[in-house]
Amino acid sequence: MHDAIYESTHDSSHEKPQQLRILEKEIITCRKCPRLVEYREKVAQEKRRAFRDWTYWGRPVPGFGDPHAELFILGLAPAAHGANRTGRVFTGDRSGDFLYAALHKTGFASQPTSLHRDDGLTLNNSFIAAAVRCAPPANKPLPSELLNCRGYLERELALLRPKVVLALGKIAWDAYLDVLKSQGVIASRAKFAFAHGTVAKLPGAGPRLVGAYHPSQQNTQTGRVTPAMYAKVLRRIRQLLAEPPQRK
Repeated sequence: MHDAIYESTHDSSHEKPQQLRILEKEIITCRKCPRLVEYREKVAQEKRRAFRDWTYWGRPVPGFGDPHAELFILGLAPAAHGANRTGRVFTGDRSGDFLYAALHKTGFASQPTSLHRDDGLTLNNSFIAAAVRCAPPANKPLPSELLNCRGYLERELALLRPKVVLALGKIAWDAYLDVLKSQGVIASRAKFAFAHGTVAKLPGAGPRLVGAYHPSQQNTQTGRVTPAMYAKVLRRIRQLLAEPPQRK
């Protein structure tokens, strides 16, 4: 059995940034999934007319944020013309516009916008990553691609040891539960139904798992997701972060 995600071999806080930088380099050079490699690089060459002057990132997108974060935000995958273009998760598209505005209002981000990697944005007590690190065709990663990326997620969680994991959408929710299942923390995902605002009752002393609808353009434009809904979830997370650690 792997070490549970709330147990880390890197307890010294000053080691975290260095270890995260090492992991970031591994992620950026990953070529495990031929389908994703071909797609991300094709998009980076063909571009979109509105971004024809950009040099696309066109590589896997590493996690981003505070290396000592208590809140770990988990999304689905980079967008083809969003993070695949900018190189920072949830940057350069409508999903990022919505998410960072919500994080800024609740004190987790230094500014409400995220335009490119050098725009000065910093995260406060939060870290953002994706279940899949490359832009997938039709925004739909294959199960094998999720599995290939799981090790990166496990290592980020072990290094950060967050108190709360916020899963943006059911795929991210399931990806986190699959980590727990692979580590023997839970036997099955079946008991943990995804819903917006849900706080899962997980065994052990690991992070609290909170669900939120994905801030996709489809969800935000149709009103399925609103700023007020995200504000409520993030305020609840503030409460969870203020609580004493759970006992095993």
